[in-house]
Amino acid sequence: MMNAAVVIDHLRVVRGGRTVLPDLSVTVPAGQVVGLLGPSGSGKSTLIRAVVGVQLVESGTVTVLGEPAGSVSLRRRVGYVTQSPSVYDDLTVRANVRYFAAIVGAPMASADDAIEAVDLGSHSESMVGSLSGGERSRVSLASALVGDPDLLVLDEPTVGLDPVLRRDLWALFNRLAHEGGRSLLVSSHVMDEASRCDRLLLLREGEVLADETLPDLLAQTGAQDAEGAFLALIDRAAEEAHR
Repeated sequence: MMNAAVVIDHLRVVRGGRTVLPDLSVTVPAGQVVGLLGPSGSGKSTLIRAVVGVQLVESGTVTVLGEPAGSVSLRRRVGYVTQSPSVYDDLTVRANVRYFAAIVGAPMASADDAIEAVDLGSHSESMVGSLSGGERSRVSLASALVGDPDLLVLDEPTVGLDPVLRRDLWALFNRLAHEGGRSLLVSSHVMDEASRCDRLLLLREGEVLADETLPDLLAQTGAQDAEGAFLALIDRAAEEAHR
């Protein structure tokens, strides 16, 4: 618990009459980049929403940085980036990030630092509505960084981005964890991004198939990459179900 950023205990979530997370228990270690990987519909976004405290849960507990998820005390300590950019198209990049700085009570200077961190300094006076999809995603990330959060929760932050930008963002994520001491929970359905994470949570149909480092996962399954390991775990589960 002392080294955990997030502790989830027997979490059950039902949405629209469908059980999305039947009984999930997992711990996200502090100071690492933890990848939440799985296909669309596996429950990744629902789990992330539970972590940031915006998802109704039927039972179980979610503890974030030692507090119940969604606690007022966590508002500045947790940064959340949704799948769709949550920024204002009719404001400039700087105005957007300064607005979010004001919400969390951060100094205005932190907005410029966050903009530089996501490599948008040359676009700081551009209207967000005029930016590309990848640039708008980076404005969302800067807005989450501005409060200097202890935990960053990122829902598919690299979807639709070109390979160079994806590489650069993952490098930023790792710097934030390993140099800045932050904890990151990053969801993705792109299995090759597993190599950029310190630890992996493989999710399928609301259940954790694996909670391992990539080397341990490959050694356990004999696979060559994360996608092969994921498929091997699915096959193994199917065989056990038929016994």
